[in-house]
Amino acid sequence: MTFEEYVGSRGPALIRLARLLTGDEHRAEDLTQEVLSRAYVHWRKISRADQPDLYVRRMLVNANNSWWRRRSSRELVVDTFAERAQRGDLGREAADRDEMWRLILGLPDRQRAVLVLRYYEDLDDATIAQILDCSPVTVRTHAMRALANLRARCGAPATNGSRP
Repeated sequence: MTFEEYVGSRGPALIRLARLLTGDEHRAEDLTQEVLSRAYVHWRKISRADQPDLYVRRMLVNANNSWWRRRSSRELVVDTFAERAQRGDLGREAADRDEMWRLILGLPDRQRAVLVLRYYEDLDDATIAQILDCSPVTVRTHAMRALANLRARCGAPATNGSRP
């Protein structure tokens, strides 16, 4: 598969993944472009890998983590929201989704990456572990802690430790 074919088939999915990791459409496009430009330089090596998509996804997750580490890119996450939809409002569902994404964006990078890769990309723990370069047990731990954090911040009751 050529680089152009890869970008043509997987480019939109990579942008969606980046958008979920960053929470910002413009930052996601920049991040994807940056990762694809680095992948282009090394495409011969990447395309010979068993699963080039896993390699590029890992590059995307790592690039996002690196961007967040820079002091100048830190954003302040707040617990309160200026606008909340009232009951009976047609936009309530959209407002709830937006509020949940804001809570997800407040999670640590690895926890957020695990949730996005598991629930949005629908990947299994072993594949996520390959992307994040950790063990499947670590993936499950990050998922458990992320969901517990979200439940606590949403006021939902805690579960008895069973997998969601």
